[in-house]
Amino acid sequence: MKAKTVRGERSKSAAWLRGGASSRRGGTASWYLVVGLAALTASGCVRRTITITTEPPNARVFLNDQEIGHSAVTTDFLWYGDYDVIIRKEGFETLATNWKINPPWYQRVPVDFFAEVLWPGQIHDQHSRHYVLEPAKQQSPDDVVERANALREKAIEAGQ
Repeated sequence: MKAKTVRGERSKSAAWLRGGASSRRGGTASWYLVVGLAALTASGCVRRTITITTEPPNARVFLNDQEIGHSAVTTDFLWYGDYDVIIRKEGFETLATNWKINPPWYQRVPVDFFAEVLWPGQIHDQHSRHYVLEPAKQQSPDDVVERANALREKAIEAGQ
């Protein structure tokens, strides 16, 4: 069965979307509401990134016990505070350190609400560090044998 169309009749939802006078509720005020909500959802955003570079390059980088890639590496982060950084590369000493990232002024209460929600653009908070790895120390064969004997003695004592 075909639906009848009456010339000049418009649906109520179409009239509301247009905000025309023919809509029973809303009108121009509805448009302001829709535009205002769209502006709020599209505005305000803070992107936080950490960049770690190393000398020599291409070292494995761990942030809070999670591998984030090989240097030079950039990753997003969610909170400010202490981060454990571990950097490893074959032939170099493993570097284990701590990095405290303090929030900028616009990320402190109550200003953070405006930066996160009401600011009309995107803010990019970038932090970077460069680490220099030390070459691995070569141990003499006598030192290695001595440590192996000490470990063997501990294992024998623990088994008794």
